[in-house]
Amino acid sequence: MMSFPKKIVLVIVGPTAAGKTSAAIGLAKHFNTEIISADSRQCFRELNIGVARPSEEELKTVKHYFIASHSIKDEMNAALFEQYALEKAEKIFKTNSIAIMVGGTGLYIKAFCEGLHDIPAVDPQLREKINLQYEMKGLEWVQQEISRKDPEFYKKGEIKNPQRLLRALEVVESTGQSILSFRNTETVKRDFKIVRIGLELPKEELHRNINLRVDAMMNNGLIDEVKRLYHCKNLNALQTVGYSELFEFLDKKISLADAVEKMKRNTRQYAKRQMTWFKKDKRINWFFPIQFPEILNFAEKANLDIE
Repeated sequence: MMSFPKKIVLVIVGPTAAGKTSAAIGLAKHFNTEIISADSRQCFRELNIGVARPSEEELKTVKHYFIASHSIKDEMNAALFEQYALEKAEKIFKTNSIAIMVGGTGLYIKAFCEGLHDIPAVDPQLREKINLQYEMKGLEWVQQEISRKDPEFYKKGEIKNPQRLLRALEVVESTGQSILSFRNTETVKRDFKIVRIGLELPKEELHRNINLRVDAMMNNGLIDEVKRLYHCKNLNALQTVGYSELFEFLDKKISLADAVEKMKRNTRQYAKRQMTWFKKDKRINWFFPIQFPEILNFAEKANLDIE
């Protein structure tokens, strides 16, 4: 086997429930290649229904990387994903000049395409101490600590995302510097071409898809999946939409009906944040999911235009 001199990664982005999986599989089948997922939750093998993992049939149709590849107890972040995805891309390039990446985790995709500064390793004891404090005192405590110790992140970061907050707190306590100071200011030059394809839907249609998906998750046994994970509910990987709301129900804080409605609302808000992130990137070429022939033509042209 030999690597191809001309290599390209088709990166498919967009909000949850916009049809990215279907488009990625269609492209992968057309180019007879493989897919690297860029979803920060589908990588956990213990999570299935609540993260809308591709079906077994879809996974058999096309080889996927970063699907059920890690445990919820494993550390995972953008830097680790960058390393993982670059290795898998090189593996694909040994047999094909085209690789597909698909997902909605903007920071992971940015890390793969542009790189991140190396963040120094954090002492596991410090991490354990911070996580224990979080378990005892909750999200508000982490927010207060960040506002005091890393006001820059507090102004610019995702202060409602426990995983991001905890990571920012451990970095500032470990290094004395904001995690933002480690972000790369220069785009890393990759040895492959990157073509960005975005999928979007009218707001009403996207919201309908999200609501139907949540209903389908509940009908497919999401509550049982969450019950099996209850003993791990304080892990960072489970501080996420689709699980946190049902943990509230199991803790008898809200009714099941309220948990489901909250899940739908939080998913819609998450989709809005995804679109805000991706729309800032003017290199993304946007399509509607029904325009798959146009997407295919665009990908073909990008492949022919590669230098």
